[in-house]
Amino acid sequence: MGYQIAIDGPASAGKSTIAKLLAERKGFIYVDTGAMYRGLAWYFLTKGIRPDDEEAVTKACEEVKIDIAYENGKQQIYVNDKNITDHLREEAVGNMASKSSAVPAVRARLLELQRDLARREDVVMDGRDIGTSVLPDADVKIFLTASVDTRAGRRYNELLGKGESCDYAQIAADIEERDRRDMTREISPLCRAEDAELIDSSEMTIEEVVEKIESFCRESR
Repeated sequence: MGYQIAIDGPASAGKSTIAKLLAERKGFIYVDTGAMYRGLAWYFLTKGIRPDDEEAVTKACEEVKIDIAYENGKQQIYVNDKNITDHLREEAVGNMASKSSAVPAVRARLLELQRDLARREDVVMDGRDIGTSVLPDADVKIFLTASVDTRAGRRYNELLGKGESCDYAQIAADIEERDRRDMTREISPLCRAEDAELIDSSEMTIEEVVEKIESFCRESR
């Protein structure tokens, strides 16, 4: 059984940034659950499967194997032993992932794959239902959050840094709406697991957050 660190929290709380750095520091595998959904979406596209054809989607889910590996320090996604990392950011793949993720069979299959990976490897996994649903027995559970103003500011600065035009008020409104959807969705809503450590990163640096999580890891050993 691998050592499991589960990090949940709302949009733009810095989960992925923190999880990647923590995994690198500890020599763990960072499990990008979003990339796994895209990998499955790529498979559907190559097979000509429509997301609304639940029978075909369910059958395909039974056939597919998705693995995550690190090569030269970069995460690679394998679908049935084929490296498809370069296809993950294609627009068609993203659209398919968005549509197919609502199919129960897709969520069930990826849940199985994520748990299997966590049994075999030491992992850091981030999302919205990792500690409550995917890895309920994780060694360390973190609920990472920050104020809406802080999260909107981070996203605003990120977009500006990429040279994109953006509106702070709209970003903040979008974050609040996404919080509402995530917390009220029927399947695996966003919530803090009873045994998860709460970290509010509003006034913390990335380094401080990582060190705080590492302290919980030492305590759980």
